[in-house]
Amino acid sequence: MTSLRKFIEKINTEAGFAGEVRYDEPLALHTTFKVGGPGDLWIRPEAGCFPEYGALLLRNAKAEGIPVFILGGGANIVVSDRGIRGIVLDTGAWSGLSLIGEEAVVRSGTAIDAALDSLAALERGGLEFLAGMPGSFGGALWMNARCYEKSLSDVLVSAGCIDEAFRQRVIPYSAEDYGYKQSPFQNRDRLILWVRLRTIPRPEPAIRQEMEQYRLDRERKGHYRFPSAGSAFKNNRHFGKPTGKIVDELGLRGLRIGGAEVAPWHGNIIINRGNACAKDIFALVLQIRARVYGSLGIDLEPEICFVGDWPPEEGSWSP
Repeated sequence: MTSLRKFIEKINTEAGFAGEVRYDEPLALHTTFKVGGPGDLWIRPEAGCFPEYGALLLRNAKAEGIPVFILGGGANIVVSDRGIRGIVLDTGAWSGLSLIGEEAVVRSGTAIDAALDSLAALERGGLEFLAGMPGSFGGALWMNARCYEKSLSDVLVSAGCIDEAFRQRVIPYSAEDYGYKQSPFQNRDRLILWVRLRTIPRPEPAIRQEMEQYRLDRERKGHYRFPSAGSAFKNNRHFGKPTGKIVDELGLRGLRIGGAEVAPWHGNIIINRGNACAKDIFALVLQIRARVYGSLGIDLEPEICFVGDWPPEEGSWSP
């Protein structure tokens, strides 16, 4: 493998790169869980060069056998204590939105709350249910974020990406491609560039009032008390009750491994008490899954994505 330093210097010179480049960057600084080891090379291109630069970087990295991890808002991931090998491409500077008629085109690196505040000022509603959700719109599309009985796909028109052939293309919304916390971008080598969403005209005060209600509800549920990734496990309607209630009824609130703890106030939130490492969170997820499966025969599916260089001996849970 070509050394990362030589590789990125060559690519950046060719592309006329503008942005930030850091080696051995602590990824705990870039996730809501505040854990994770170093990324070999962390790079955040400025918006002016982003789409073309992304395609060039991905194409050349693949040719050299260099892995590339796409980082959005870091809101639904746990990065291994050993970090991420290769390149971490941070989309954070690729932000902003525009209106095309009654539809909003939002760049993938845009923070969700920032976009909603901008749309409120433009008196465009319809996305209020996302208020208070951490992370970026690229990550929300990748996960098909869902809250308050609505999913991002409910308002999705299309998405732009760089595909596996390193070409920019538009992916129109198709209902068969989306499901509960599922999108056509999962398990695919695609770089999401933007999302196009339906909005509705609405007075700004009404939009902001509804968004504030959702934000306050998240605050009351303790989403912001400690570093976390929100819901630790997906909800499954076939289980007959929310995952948090299942965990609560087994008396697992407050269960702790190292600095990771099941929130004392909510069974489906794992928190970082301030000194957690990624291994603690991983072990706690395995413990919860094992306890729930052993007691009820229910196999909980993590919503948290564990990414990076995980030691093979840590294994994985299977019933």
